[in-house]
Formats: sequence, structure tokens, C-alpha cells
Amino acid sequence: MDQDSNRKGAPRADERPRVRLESDEIARGPWVFGRQVELSGPPIAGGELVEVYDRSERFLGHALCNEASDIRLRWLARGRKTDLDRPREFLERLLRNADRLRRKTLRLHERSNTYRVAHAEGDDLPGLIVDRLNDVLVCEHHALGFWRLRDDVEAALRAIYPECSVVHRIPASARRAEGYSDRDLALADASVGRETVIEENGVRYPVAAGAGHKTGWFCDQRDNRAIVASFCAGRDVLDLCCNAGGFALNAAKAGARSVRAVDLDEVVLERAHEAAQLNQLRIDFTHADAFDVLRAVSNSTTRPNVLVVDPHKIIATKNDYEAGLYKYGDLNTLAFKAVREGGLVATFSCSGLLQEPAFFGMLFQSARRAGREVRLLSVLGAGPDHPQRPDFSRSRYLKGALLAVD
Repeated sequence: MDQDSNRKGAPRADERPRVRLESDEIARGPWVFGRQVELSGPPIAGGELVEVYDRSERFLGHALCNEASDIRLRWLARGRKTDLDRPREFLERLLRNADRLRRKTLRLHERSNTYRVAHAEGDDLPGLIVDRLNDVLVCEHHALGFWRLRDDVEAALRAIYPECSVVHRIPASARRAEGYSDRDLALADASVGRETVIEENGVRYPVAAGAGHKTGWFCDQRDNRAIVASFCAGRDVLDLCCNAGGFALNAAKAGARSVRAVDLDEVVLERAHEAAQLNQLRIDFTHADAFDVLRAVSNSTTRPNVLVVDPHKIIATKNDYEAGLYKYGDLNTLAFKAVREGGLVATFSCSGLLQEPAFFGMLFQSARRAGREVRLLSVLGAGPDHPQRPDFSRSRYLKGALLAVD
């Protein structure tokens, strides 16, 4: 990747800016918000690696600082001043810890060539996601600070995965919130889109690494796709918001009697169709809105036995919360009406702002609105390659439920 003016990496330890917090109380969790940071001293370059002190001038640790973001500081280390003397070695150590969990503990590489290598806050790398898609590692930069350190990140990843190439992606939400320059965005956009074929649960999918939604693939639903597929043999399946066809293809491979996959995005639907052809699986793909399809199915004599509801992030900001919760409720009400008596609904939300109690409350209220009795069979979430922090509830962003509907 070309060099640019923002790609300075980390300054020497004796040159690092200092940031002071408003109080002596150490903030919990991986983030420190702007209101908790003192606004004195010269401006700090966006994404700079800084030393953090409390109000009494006691050293607390190192963080990535971005004055353009409401998330002012993202902690990298707390404790010794020498922890970040060699940032590349520090990052490689964290990434090797993350890799050990995936390959030595979970042994994910033995059953898939696709999994999450680093889960941001869950792996003490707040703002950095790394997914392995076969022979490509996709770095998704939610923090401008990690974009500045991408040379070090890439070098560390190449040392751990010498067989993989590395691409860098800046998600749309971070483009707005972190203050990336036009040149940053152009560099990131130019690096993504390499074609590769991944394999998951014995199903192959052609993907463009780093392009489209997220890193190019939703690694978080791997185990849920297998769980839902285990109930699909001999049954009629409706997969709503199917994206690249993950649930649909798993259901067809498991022996479903019929599978219909629906999405409003023509690009991902074409990808799903390519995957079905690659695996020689028969699926009815429909380009349509999920709400319209559910209304039509509710009035039909042919209803699905298994219905999957996996929409995009409906609640993206706090301002979206009330309207988004209402939309989730409407979608699930229609799903409960549409599924056949004695059927199953697997439903999900990837909105981090929607906490699990509110999610389940919405589901049971939707069932009442639909006039259906439901029983919770299983609480679903992201796979174990998406570890969660007990002090950071947003790390459990993916919430799901498998429900029996009478």
C-alpha cells in the first residue's frame, strides 16, 4: 500500500503527547469519552498514541486518542510506561494471544478456513477487527488510531500468518465518527475486493474480501447457521435478509424440502446464487423486501416450518433507538404470524445498542401481538471467536433466539 502523510505510526516514547483525565477515578471498560478528558494542552493529531494520566498526574497507561471522536481514548495498555516502547512487538503479542485462542484452544482452522482473528475490545484491541477469509486477512479499522498503526498491524499479522495477504477496510460508521481524510478512504477502498473462496460447515462461498457488508463475510453466525440447519431436514425454510445465503445454503445442504432466500440487496443476492451453484444446491432466491414477503406468506396456504430473521443493524445510533425497536417488533410480529404451527423461528439483532433484556422483551411482545404462543429453545449469539468483555456490554452485539411457535 502507498505511503501517505497520515501513516506516521507511533512516535518515540519520549515524544508522546500526554492526556489528563478529569478525575482520579479510572474509567471502566475499553473506552474513555470526551467529557471525561481534560481539554487543556495543544491539539493532538487524530489517532495519536498517547500517555494517559489522572487528575493527580499519576500515570495510568497508553491509549489511542482522537479529538474528533466522542470516543476520545481507546485503551491499549494500563500499567507500565514501557509497555508501548515497541508498538509493533506489543501489537504482535496481542495478536498472537488472539491467534492462540482461535487455533490452539478453539481449533477453528481444523473445520473452517474462515473465522475472526481479532475481535476489537474482546481481544484488547479496541477499534480493530481482523477476519480471516481463507488466504486473506481483512483488517477493519473502527479507530483512526489503528489506521495510523496499520504498518505495525500488518507486519505483525504477516509474521503470524505468512501464507495470507492483508487488506485494510474502513467501515462507513467509522468514516463519519473518526474523521478519516479523503486520502485515507481512497487508500482503504483501493485495497479491498480480492476474490477468494471460503468454506464453513462444509459449504463453500465465493467472497470479495473487505468489500460489501462488514469484512466480506459474517463470521459471527457460523455456529448459529449449523444449529438452525440441524432442524431443517425435510422442512420448508424461509431465510429473510439472507445476504450471501449463509443460513439458506446450510439448510439446503442439511436436506430441507425447500428453501427460499430473500434479500433487498441485488449484489449480495447474486453472490448467494453463485454460492448455491458452486455447491450444487437448489434454492429459490427472491429480490424483495422482507416485510412484503412476510405479509404475503401470512396470507398463503404454504407457510414455512423454519423461518430465519437476520436483518441488518437497524439501530445504529441512540437517535435510532425507539424507531428501530419498533421496526424490530413489526418484523418479528409478521414472522410469528407467517410461520407454520409447530414451526421454528430463529431471529437475530446485531444492534449493539439493543441490550439482551430489551431484545427478548420485544420478541415476547411481538408474539403476543401476533396471537402466537412461543417457547424459547435456545439463546444464540456470536461464536467463541468473538469473545466478550464482562465490563463492556456492547461486545455482545449479536443477540439471537430460537423459538418454537404454536
